[in-house]
Amino acid sequence: MVQLLKNDVLTKEVLDWAGTHLFHFEASSCSQKVRVFLNLKRIEWEDHPIDLSSGENYSEYYLGINPRGLVPTLVQDGEVHIESNDILTLLDSHFSDNKLIPLGMEKKMAEFLHHEDDLHMDLRTITFRFTQPRGKAPRSKETLQNYRDRGSGTVRGQKDRKKDVELKFWETAGNIGITDEAVHRSAGRFKEALNTLEDRLEHSKYLFGDNITVLDIAWVVYVNRLSRCGYPLERLHPNVDGWFWPLRKRPEFEREMQVPADIQKVINDHHALLKRAGRTLVDVGEL
Repeated sequence: MVQLLKNDVLTKEVLDWAGTHLFHFEASSCSQKVRVFLNLKRIEWEDHPIDLSSGENYSEYYLGINPRGLVPTLVQDGEVHIESNDILTLLDSHFSDNKLIPLGMEKKMAEFLHHEDDLHMDLRTITFRFTQPRGKAPRSKETLQNYRDRGSGTVRGQKDRKKDVELKFWETAGNIGITDEAVHRSAGRFKEALNTLEDRLEHSKYLFGDNITVLDIAWVVYVNRLSRCGYPLERLHPNVDGWFWPLRKRPEFEREMQVPADIQKVINDHHALLKRAGRTLVDVGEL
């Protein structure tokens, strides 16, 4: 459970906040995951949007709250939590009605969520090639320097190595782009993971039995993003496809995953261009 220490947090005002506060970005997959969870649990929360497209997550204010500069961040009665799956686990324990982690299965669920979280950078790799054009350098040198210089740089009182991972990703993307090799590797990892879900859904309505759990929430969000990138879900994983769409269309999910019409047009135009060039996710990922 990644709860920050007081010394990790430089924007001290949040340490005095009461209630449930969520810093998030509309299109962030991890933010969507937490918002869907809050919808299903019917938890009231304070809204703190962070605009990733303008670099607001690299501001002194936000890096003073979350030194990794990522979303979402939960402030629960003055405690700051910065990992989305940890946030779900905490909230399910704190708000005990309508449990989305079955009692007695916390350890097993944590293992499944850890595997899902291991694919986060793969999802980012695919997203930045196959949603909309991002330009050669998705993060400017100035932005990355701000990221280096601001915030405490510590998590639980220790130098945060995950910040180095973030910097390496953005610097590599700026220097050589998202390569075909990276896409192929990430697509293969997702195909393997989805094959495992395909087998689970052969004999189960949901991923962890007959009721929705946090595992369903997490994977609906991932599958939604993959589908928007052109992943051939129905062809490769029909059981996953049949599980995904009824959940995706539920209002608790739908309102958190809608894409504005102007953005969707840009995505569609980009996909048409990639198809003409033979450079879609199916082509590059050999799916």
